[in-house]
Amino acid sequence: MKFGTKAIHAGVEPDPSTGAIMTPIYQTTTFVQAAPGDHKGYEYARSKNPTREALQKSFAALENGKHGLAFASGMAAIDAVIKLLNPGDEVISTNDLYGGSYRIFTKIFEKYGIKFHFVNMTDLDEVKATVNANTKLIWAETPTNPMMRVMDLDGLSEIAKASNILFAVDNTFATPYLQNPLDHGADIVMHSVTKYLAGHSDVIMGALMLNDDELHQQLAFIQNSSGAVPGPQDAFLVLRGIKTLHLRMERHSENGRKIAEYLKSHPKVESVYWPGFEGTEQYEIARKQMKDFGGMLSFILKKDSQDAAFEVLKKLHYFSLAESLGGVESLAGHPASMTHASIPKEERLKSGLKDSLIRLSVGVEDVEDLIGDLEQAIV
Repeated sequence: MKFGTKAIHAGVEPDPSTGAIMTPIYQTTTFVQAAPGDHKGYEYARSKNPTREALQKSFAALENGKHGLAFASGMAAIDAVIKLLNPGDEVISTNDLYGGSYRIFTKIFEKYGIKFHFVNMTDLDEVKATVNANTKLIWAETPTNPMMRVMDLDGLSEIAKASNILFAVDNTFATPYLQNPLDHGADIVMHSVTKYLAGHSDVIMGALMLNDDELHQQLAFIQNSSGAVPGPQDAFLVLRGIKTLHLRMERHSENGRKIAEYLKSHPKVESVYWPGFEGTEQYEIARKQMKDFGGMLSFILKKDSQDAAFEVLKKLHYFSLAESLGGVESLAGHPASMTHASIPKEERLKSGLKDSLIRLSVGVEDVEDLIGDLEQAIV
């Protein structure tokens, strides 16, 4: 089954009682049993809900996986993965990481005795040198947020498998349409469904996709026990959003390419971070494991100051200044003061995240209007 067909049909069947083509919203907390333990597969909606079940099947299919799990947010999905670990375990992650991931690692789980190493994950030798007997998880993000660095999934998978380490990938920026980490040896794929999978800036949700049955049982146990599950209305909205994922990602990628090239040639822009520029090692890795390069990019002005960045952000019209990304509308953000403010400045600077950096989530509007918006703002 091709991706567009999966996006529309996987996990979804006409309602058997009415023939409704859209999965019903089962807005119920509990399910009647004929006798104790005699039920139709559903007992209590925290544990299982038919709308969420359909969505989880769709999640699995999108990532070429066997299992999918839906959570109340992307952070809840990350929380579940780290709960697989024990005090004394160690995690290797990238030094160019989403601020919320860094925060939950360092502010929540470090106090329970889990140690985190933040390394330059584009350097496989540095990753190998960090592995030790206590390493139990490699957590990658590719492309990274917001520096758009690309991790070699095959290389990281080889390191993980050589030492029997779990390998998890945050695939939010790429989406399953552009990249499938399970096909490159990842054990777990995580998505902030809030972003591209839902696609319309109206749902908060997270997801995990995987193949291993035992690992799925462990994560499903955590999902049910911790209770951070989405409601059926949100599940319905994401099922609807997924049906156009392939169409949206084609437009996001097309617009992203044109805006990246425009900014690269702009006389007042110093640097543009986007994985699709040819002639770099990052490009070669991205071309190997991605179908296209997406609609996320960041840039720094030649006038390298936070005030200069703020001036541009204040002038933008079609690019709305807001947290989040991946919706049909274009968004602009200032990571140092917004999405990555929880990371100490000295740590941000180590990864190249300057206070002057602007991140763009390029939407599906007419690209000429978006370029015109940037043109009138960057003066």
